[in-house]
Amino acid sequence: MSELKRTPLFNLYEKYPTARCIDFGGWELPVQFFGIQKEHEAVRNQAGLFDVSHMGEFIVTGKDAEHFIQHMTTNDVTKLNLNQAQYTLMCYPDGGVVDDLLVYKISENEFMLVVNASNIDKDLEWLQKHITGNVTIENKSDQTALLALQGPNAEKILSRVTADDIHSLSPFHFIQQAKVCGAEVLLSRTGYTGEDGFEIYCSSEDASKVWEGLLNSCEPEELTPVGLGARDTLRFEARLPLYGQELSKDITPLEASLGFFVKLDKGEFIGSKALTEQKQQGVSRKLVGIEMIDRGIPRHGYSVFVDDKNIGNVTTGTQSPTLKRNLGLAILDIDYTKLDTEVWVEIRGKKLKAKVIKAPFYKRPKVKKEGE
Repeated sequence: MSELKRTPLFNLYEKYPTARCIDFGGWELPVQFFGIQKEHEAVRNQAGLFDVSHMGEFIVTGKDAEHFIQHMTTNDVTKLNLNQAQYTLMCYPDGGVVDDLLVYKISENEFMLVVNASNIDKDLEWLQKHITGNVTIENKSDQTALLALQGPNAEKILSRVTADDIHSLSPFHFIQQAKVCGAEVLLSRTGYTGEDGFEIYCSSEDASKVWEGLLNSCEPEELTPVGLGARDTLRFEARLPLYGQELSKDITPLEASLGFFVKLDKGEFIGSKALTEQKQQGVSRKLVGIEMIDRGIPRHGYSVFVDDKNIGNVTTGTQSPTLKRNLGLAILDIDYTKLDTEVWVEIRGKKLKAKVIKAPFYKRPKVKKEGE
């Protein structure tokens, strides 16, 4: 058995006696620090701090970098301004998903791609295999740490440890060479929780300084370290996809209800032919929300039925910590995806009643800014 990888912050976890680590895609990462429910509520109501340094970062440079990324991804990278990011996907020729990722436009000829940790090697190989023209790809994952500060109080907390103008930073925009807790970082208004927040990219050497600086700037109840467990329940409530569950080589972006991020009119890209055909013909299945009517919790992989017909399966499910309802995301035969359609989830050999409901299950309340 190969040794698990650790982030630059691993040694700080021992400060939390109740922290519990698990093997997550070859990484030894905290599933919780104080308890999933408590951490989830902290992010929804105040703020949480995540160590997501296991994520992968590639720097793509060269005069053909933009053209290359345009060919590799589903979204339209030519629409990005400097210091702007976008969510996108890489697809196989048949429309299945290689990975979902963020693209950051650093300069006219330089971009950062942020990919899922379990896909770093696969993604790098896929990208390098398709290089054409003047393009260089550098894997900076080992040298880069990533912290996420998320929640309604994230801006207030971050403003204590930076002089940069974060108040006017729009979602999916970033500041290069920002200073946070005395460290030089790339500071991005992005996240994976459904809340306002920031992602802080810094050198691995500066990760501890930024982590401890943020926590030391707060009272204990103001900012809570958060593990993978609450990260999953938070993103689930906001219907943010997880690769390997809502997305995979067997699930296309259109089936995953992510058509907004697939720009079929931008010109050819890998997978565009298959996705165009799928859109024209109409998807035969799609991702929907479900809520249990009978008592039971839908879990990843559980089969979904109507009568004795297997119509799909649950991709993610849990008892929603915010809503206290047993909810799931499920990819179902298109004929059974209308709201309020009754379906049955097989849980431990029993078929229990559920219904199709609207997702996302949670949307953050709009907060008026000063002057509005």
